Amino acid sequence: MAEAMQAKDGMTKEFHIVGGLDMQAGLAYYTEMFRTLKRELPHVHIKALTAVEIAHIARIEKMSWHDVLVALREAGLDTLPGGGAETFSAAVREQIADKKLGGADFIGVHRAAHQLGIRSNCTMLYGHVETFEDRVAHLRMLRDLQDETGGFLAYIPLAYHPDDNELGARLGRQGTSTTGFDDLRSLAVGRLYLDNFQHIKTHWIMVTPFLSQTALAFGVNDLEGTVVREKIYHAVGAHTPQGMSLPEILKLIRGARRIPAERDSFYNIITHFDEHAAEAA
Repeated sequence: MAEAMQAKDGMTKEFHIVGGLDMQAGLAYYTEMFRTLKRELPHVHIKALTAVEIAHIARIEKMSWHDVLVALREAGLDTLPGGGAETFSAAVREQIADKKLGGADFIGVHRAAHQLGIRSNCTMLYGHVETFEDRVAHLRMLRDLQDETGGFLAYIPLAYHPDDNELGARLGRQGTSTTGFDDLRSLAVGRLYLDNFQHIKTHWIMVTPFLSQTALAFGVNDLEGTVVREKIYHAVGAHTPQGMSLPEILKLIRGARRIPAERDSFYNIITHFDEHAAEAA
């Protein structure tokens, strides 16, 4: 909570809250957290808990996904992040995430959220043991649910980092991340195949600011924001910055000959930076 209170300066617009599967942290823990955050910082959007965490809470509380999501929404949950999807193929998950929520259940949790009016993001982890066919099957499941509910806000492909994790050691790929070619191709294919998605997002923490800038010419229309502190990718060897200042991000976007705009968590434009359009032309 002490870290969250730094958002009282008004600059922080969103809390992105995800974590492990704690048997001691049940529904009451999260509802109390969200209510406190909303009471103290009502201007900050709460994007929290992956589908894996929602299913875990439901399991330990012996509740349905629907009922857990209702309780969390009433406590202040605004949207769900897209993490935990990995790659949906059962054969792939057996190798990389055999104890994690299955692909069909991931879709099921997001379907339940969308039916309650809770929007969400979605992801795909690529660059490990999956095939191109696995990637397409994963995207098809996302596109089908979007056709059904329209509840996804954005698609975010996530590059696998092999450092400091068991899978990377087993594959003998320590220090060898995805290539820039594959990163750009994954984004471009997402834009083409997910024709019912309005937003494709690049995460500069995972693929470097330089590649994210280039991605703005490959179908991407959303660049990760300033970020205060990122822990997941840096724990497995990412060497990108922990955060970027607003001027740095604006320079990145203008350097790609794009006009930057600040959005909220629902993709409503808050601020246009049109006065700098001439500089980027």
